[in-house]
Amino acid sequence: MSESDTAIFDTSHVLARRASGMEEAPIMRMSRLAREQRAAGRDIVSFTLGEPDFDTPEVIRQAACAALEAGYTHYPPLPGHGEVRAAIAEKLKAENGLNYGAEGIVVSGGAKQSLANTMFALLDPGDEVILVAPFWSAYLPVIELAGGVPVFVQSSAENGFLPRAEDIVSAITARSKLLLINSPCNPSGAVWPMALLEKVAALVRAHPRLMVLSDEIYEYIVHEQHEHHSIGALPGMLERTITVNGFSKGFAMTGWRLGYAAAIPEIARALAKIQGSFTAGVNAFAQQAIPTALHDARARAAVRQMQQRYAARRALMLELLGDLPGVRLNAPAGTFYMLPDFSGLLANAQDGLPRDDVALAEWLLMEHGVATVPGSAFGAAGCLRLSFATSDAQIREGCARLAAGVQALA
Repeated sequence: MSESDTAIFDTSHVLARRASGMEEAPIMRMSRLAREQRAAGRDIVSFTLGEPDFDTPEVIRQAACAALEAGYTHYPPLPGHGEVRAAIAEKLKAENGLNYGAEGIVVSGGAKQSLANTMFALLDPGDEVILVAPFWSAYLPVIELAGGVPVFVQSSAENGFLPRAEDIVSAITARSKLLLINSPCNPSGAVWPMALLEKVAALVRAHPRLMVLSDEIYEYIVHEQHEHHSIGALPGMLERTITVNGFSKGFAMTGWRLGYAAAIPEIARALAKIQGSFTAGVNAFAQQAIPTALHDARARAAVRQMQQRYAARRALMLELLGDLPGVRLNAPAGTFYMLPDFSGLLANAQDGLPRDDVALAEWLLMEHGVATVPGSAFGAAGCLRLSFATSDAQIREGCARLAAGVQALA
């Protein structure tokens, strides 16, 4: 087929509305623009992608290689190998107080697939999903693809980006089906304390059909005195909670695409049916590394070492950005993200300078060589998300460029 043949074909006649209406994800867009600038010969510091800059610990890699050599090259059971599901269930019981059992575990191609499985298994058209803003931008498309309706609860920087229980009450209606909790939170770094979780659990138990989807992918990356808690461990919440987790963040296993969902058996079977409709069982030899990641002392030591590096980088970024004029900086309780608020600075920007976070992110990239992600992508207009999953040298240089940009705006 020649180029002229493809040029006259109008794809608007064949693309489904769900595809043609989708826009490029802001995180991917800013990452792409940064790559294009580098390809053009520019020196760019990127704070965009939330990907650990560490390799997967060696002992985990060895476990997958051993499984490959042992013949794990065939189709696996759809919800995962039995011994892998048992290892995950053991971890959840010991570390999170969640007694699901192996029959409640569904291994997926990353936590994102577990989120999608849950949306498609639970949501009917018009069912409402309560989202606390700021929220991970990838939640919205899958909610809408499943026919759900997002209902937003706004948090504020003044409250550490934690929601108020009374605002969640106001968002609950007869159509509410899911409350989505992400703690530690991408992009804000907020970690929901036990007192807040207990209040929210009481609200959920009082509703006839409200479920909780708890995204705990950053559970191992918490800072200072903060602690991660699983809402499913609270009284009466195990049967009302689908707990989603994975290995990309805490274990630096992004390219492995391994995640899981945990729920009571009836719901777990529904998740597995949905997964079987779209994909199937997860890579047979890769999932055999999961027990090693979860229970081998050497793997867990590597996880602690990475968390310590994130904590040091967090402290460095707070030091470097703490005195920027007109910028409100919150110390994240968890994750490797920071969400500084530039709205005061933007409101007073002179003509020709950016007046919103989208324009600010592009201006900082083009004029100062530092790539960030606009906060409006996460329901946090006026903010920028900065990932500090990068080297100290890149953090120092990137923060210097951010400071130069702020000075130019001020």
